[in-house]
Amino acid sequence: MEWIGAGSLLAWLWLLLGQGFFWRTDVRLPDRRDPDRWPSVAVVVPARDEAAVLPASLPTLLAQKYPGRAEVFLIDDGSTDGTGALARDLAAAGGGLPLTVASPGEPEPGWTGKLWAVRHGIALARERTAPEYLLLTDADIAHAPDSLRELVAAARSAGLDLVSQMARLRVATFWERLVVPAFVYFFGQLYPFRWVNRPGARTTAAAGGCVLLRRETAERAGVPEAIRHAVIDDVSLARAVRRAGGTVWLGLADRVTSVRPYPRLAELWRMVSRSAYAQLRHRPLLLLGTVLGLALVYLAPPAALLAGLAGGAPVVAALGGAAWAVMCGTYLPMLRYYRQPPWAAPLLPFTALLYLLMTVDSAVQHYRGRGAAWKGRTYGAP
Repeated sequence: MEWIGAGSLLAWLWLLLGQGFFWRTDVRLPDRRDPDRWPSVAVVVPARDEAAVLPASLPTLLAQKYPGRAEVFLIDDGSTDGTGALARDLAAAGGGLPLTVASPGEPEPGWTGKLWAVRHGIALARERTAPEYLLLTDADIAHAPDSLRELVAAARSAGLDLVSQMARLRVATFWERLVVPAFVYFFGQLYPFRWVNRPGARTTAAAGGCVLLRRETAERAGVPEAIRHAVIDDVSLARAVRRAGGTVWLGLADRVTSVRPYPRLAELWRMVSRSAYAQLRHRPLLLLGTVLGLALVYLAPPAALLAGLAGGAPVVAALGGAAWAVMCGTYLPMLRYYRQPPWAAPLLPFTALLYLLMTVDSAVQHYRGRGAAWKGRTYGAP
């Protein structure tokens, strides 16, 4: 047990100092200034059965205070709950930016529904306004009135082709408080924002809820066609942009929020498990390595501490306790970002165990032919 505790502590010291300071939460939009001329923007919103959240999100897009030309394109991806009609009613009642609601029909073979909708929205925008930038945002994302202005100013000031913000997710219920901050924490650990934001970096990612993309760069990268099969479309988009020579920036948001509720563990479980095995490229060996890695990094510290205390092995207990302390320390900034109490930090091993089980379940569902299921559609490995 002693060598497990030592290995876990060494792993945490490496994560603390050598993984791009992933635990810091101060990566915000870069310094920005207003451009001499505000470029035109098309806001593309793919939506499938989103009537429950649209009243809290769509009006915030229509109310954007943007000095240039901007238009919103909501693409109704085969909804059965009146999403399209509701969007038109919200626009008629609230006014603001022009809104176009359209439906592309069922996706062609090889396309995910979301990317098929995005493709249709970009094509409509190109025909209508030939925008210089595209804001790709999900139907559950609410934006502060100056969100679009700040994104464009940041892109212009820093010469960025893609600017993405990780929306602040909802944390209202017990399970949301337990799982959601850890979700963003794990994402940052996998894709440290500071590494992503280095020019030419190999680590590349975006957060699909809020992506501002230069249209010329999108065309040069061949998106969304080049990533039409991607279940994890945001990371695939960022990689395609970087392969095409584009510059990518990713950070946390202060004024972009998700209004989608996940009141029960079952909803959060589906959110994670539908794409977890796709993240591992559907490879059993990567799944095995992930399970062992999660066990060593997150489960071994409390196990070593308790085993050492119970068995009268102070060295084992000290190693496990030190690793657990470092773990908690790296989690505290994310808890503060989500306005959660610091005493929740020691619960991270339990949350990591849930994520381990979600990942295994994702693989099981894949091999049962139910992998990457979302709103009535199932996507296999490309």
